[in-house]
Amino acid sequence: MPIFNSADEVYEYVGGVFREAASHPDVGPKLANVGATLQLHYTDPDAQITVKMSDPIEVTTGEASTPADIHLYMRADDADAFWRGKYSIPMGLAKGQVRAKGPVNKILKLVPATKPMFPIYEALTAGRNEA
Repeated sequence: MPIFNSADEVYEYVGGVFREAASHPDVGPKLANVGATLQLHYTDPDAQITVKMSDPIEVTTGEASTPADIHLYMRADDADAFWRGKYSIPMGLAKGQVRAKGPVNKILKLVPATKPMFPIYEALTAGRNEA
């Protein structure tokens, strides 16, 4: 059974972590410093989140016409595990569970910027019943 019951839940929690991080005094500037637009494509359930990581950070949920520098394709359950610190994107790429498109240098710049966001995700999902 999937962790997320609907795209709206993906938008609430995964989109929420980016929205919360944008206003965080330490995490927000690091995320804005990435200077790229990330588009996340999820399955089970199907969902799309676009994050413009510049000043100001913009988060768009659902289909977006915004061009993106980086595209990541994965299952929404793997995204949940990633935000909990229990899933390695590089390992997912190696196993073919995650697909990425975009310049490697921008993808590599993104990874360290997301680690400080793990506690934000934990706080957002703390009251949620897990499957």
